[in-house]
Amino acid sequence: MEKFQEMSKDELLKEKVSLEAEFEKIKGMGLALDMSRGKPGTDQLELSMEMMDVLDSKSVLSSENGTDLRNYGILDGIPEAKRLIAEMVGTKPENVIVYGNSSLNIMYDQIARAEIFGICGNTPWSRLEKVKFLCPVPGYDRHFAITEDFGIEMINIPMTEDGPDMDLVEKYVNNDPAVKGIWCVPKYSNPQGIVYSDETVRRFAALTPAAEDFRIFWDNAYAVHHLYEEDQAEILNILEECEKAGHPDMVFQFCSTSKVSFPGSGIAAISASLTNLEDIRKRLTIQTIGHDKINQLRHVKYFKNMDGIKAHMKKQADLIRPKFELVEKVLAEEIASRGIGSWVNPKGGYFISFEALPGCAKEIVAKCKEAGVVLTGAGSPFPYKKDPKDSVIRIAPTYPSREELEEAVKVFAVVVRLVSAEKLLAE
Repeated sequence: MEKFQEMSKDELLKEKVSLEAEFEKIKGMGLALDMSRGKPGTDQLELSMEMMDVLDSKSVLSSENGTDLRNYGILDGIPEAKRLIAEMVGTKPENVIVYGNSSLNIMYDQIARAEIFGICGNTPWSRLEKVKFLCPVPGYDRHFAITEDFGIEMINIPMTEDGPDMDLVEKYVNNDPAVKGIWCVPKYSNPQGIVYSDETVRRFAALTPAAEDFRIFWDNAYAVHHLYEEDQAEILNILEECEKAGHPDMVFQFCSTSKVSFPGSGIAAISASLTNLEDIRKRLTIQTIGHDKINQLRHVKYFKNMDGIKAHMKKQADLIRPKFELVEKVLAEEIASRGIGSWVNPKGGYFISFEALPGCAKEIVAKCKEAGVVLTGAGSPFPYKKDPKDSVIRIAPTYPSREELEEAVKVFAVVVRLVSAEKLLAE
C-alpha cells in the first residue's frame, strides 16, 4: 500500500473522493457505537456475579480481629482487606488504608487535604503563591481534571518508551520548590500502555525535591491487568525503592478493584509510609467513621488471595485480548502502510493510544461522531485538553461487543484516511 505522503496530488484527490463516498454511506447506516471510556464490557462484569453469593443473612459478618462489621468501627480497612490489597500492589498491610469504591476519590482527597491543611505539617498549598504539578503526556484526563479544579498549574512532561522524560522530571522537581507533585500511571499507562522501566522507577525514588512536601501520585490502576499470560510486565516497588533511597515519605500509591470486580462497587486503597498514613488518619477520623466493611469482606471471601485475583484476571484477559488484537489488526491493515498514524500495541491496561498526523485529531473525532462512533474528546489526554500537536486519540476497546467494536474501528480507519488525505491536500 502506497504511503499517502508519496502519492501525487491527483492520486490523493482520487482517494479522497472514494473515501468521501464511503463516509456518506456509513453516515446513512445510523450507527450508535461508543469507544469513549475505558469501561468493562457486560461479559467482564458477569465474571464477578458469584461475588454476590459469598455473603447472605446467615454469614458471620465479623473480621478476623473480632470486629462486628455490621456496626461502626475500623477506620482504615479490615485487616484481611488490607492484606489482599497489599498483595495486589506488593506492599505491607500496615502501609495500606482501604477506603470505599473509588481511587479517584482518594486522589481528590489527597489534593484537597494538601490544599487546605498541608502535608505532614507543611504550609497548605492554598496559602502559597504558586503550586505546580508535573503531568506526563499523553496521560489520564481525570488526573488533570483534579489539579485543574484546584487551580494548580500543570506542566507537560513527554512520555518515552520507558516512562516520563526523567531528565525533565529531575530538572523541575529538584530545582523548583513550587513543584509539589507528579501524576503517574506506572504500569500499562493510560492511554499508551507504557510500562515504567526499572531505571525510571529508581530515578523517581532518587529525586531530591526542592519542596519538602513534594509527592509522587503513583496511580497503580492496572497492577493486575495483563492481556497476555506469558508476557506480563513487572515494575519495581516504588515504596520499597523510595525507602532504599532514603525518601520513604515521597510517594502516595493508589489502587482499586474497579476493573477487577465491579467499577461502582469495588474497594480502593492508598499505600504510603507510616508517617504519611498517620497524617492522613488525622483528617480521616473527622471525615468518616469508616467505609463499607461488609463490601471489603465480600471481596476477601471471593478472591481469598493474590492467586484468586490472578485467576479472575486471566478470565478477564481472555475476554478483552481479542478486542485489542482486532483493533490492532484493522489499524495495521488500513493505516500503518499508508503512513498516516502510529500506535503502541499494549500488553495490558485498557487503552490504545493512536497518534494521527499533526492537526488531525479533532477533525477525526468530530467526523467519527458524525458517523455514529463516539471517541474520547481530542485533547483529553493533555492538561487543559490542549494537545500541542492535535494528534493523539485514545481508543477504548473494552466496552463494545466484538461485533460493535469491529464496526467502530473500521469506521475509524475510513475517517483517519479521509481526514489525512484532506490534510495533505491542503498543505
